[in-house]
Amino acid sequence: MGGAMLEGWLRAHAFAARDLMIRDPMPGPAALAAGEAGANLDPSEADIASAKTVVLAVKPQLWREAAAGIAPLLAADAVVVSIAAGVKAADIAQAFGGRRVARVMPTTAVAIGQGTASLHADDADALATALALFEPLGGVVALGDESALHAATAVSGSAPAYLYAFIESLEAAGITAGLSPEDASLLARSTVTGAAALLAVTGEAPTELRRQVTSPGGTTEAALNVLLGPKGLQVLMREAVGAAVRRSKELGA
Repeated sequence: MGGAMLEGWLRAHAFAARDLMIRDPMPGPAALAAGEAGANLDPSEADIASAKTVVLAVKPQLWREAAAGIAPLLAADAVVVSIAAGVKAADIAQAFGGRRVARVMPTTAVAIGQGTASLHADDADALATALALFEPLGGVVALGDESALHAATAVSGSAPAYLYAFIESLEAAGITAGLSPEDASLLARSTVTGAAALLAVTGEAPTELRRQVTSPGGTTEAALNVLLGPKGLQVLMREAVGAAVRRSKELGA
């Protein structure tokens, strides 16, 4: 996710590369590209001390280790923006010596400026910092209650994987129905991206767009009777989101 954010900021010209510092023991392609563009890759302790904003872009299981390595180096007025799922702002603030904290749950589409970010901060300056970071990368929802980030993680942060899994399953079903793998892939991917674009452009409710495609007694209705049946998508999605919410809470425990 850190790489996706770097790509998005540089693509959007939100920040000059020279204004970015990247601390990563194993920098990936996005970090290396940013370094080539002028970002400070593997900054010195003196450079880190000058940072006004720190984006904690690590897995939840690693955040304490990352905090221990950088917190003593930071200026007292630095703002910490965390994307670690489930980890409470109060715990992050304590590990960072009481510094102001914002929490954000972005999606990987921030890399192309079409991401979604759910964020929360009790401090107004921390909230403004998070908004400035993520508004150039797509849609932003500021949540008034930190506990709502569990649901936002399940409904948004993790959801691109749900869609990709759906497309995988649709491709496989097309092959089973007789399409070649190449044709099934093209049809499934193009159809899903086109439908998503129509949803974005028209602003119509998904229910209405579904109705427009569904003729009584037709093929779409036959398929939807399965997908929306007693063991279909609505039940599965509630269970999936519930599982993600529970895991988010466990990660922050």
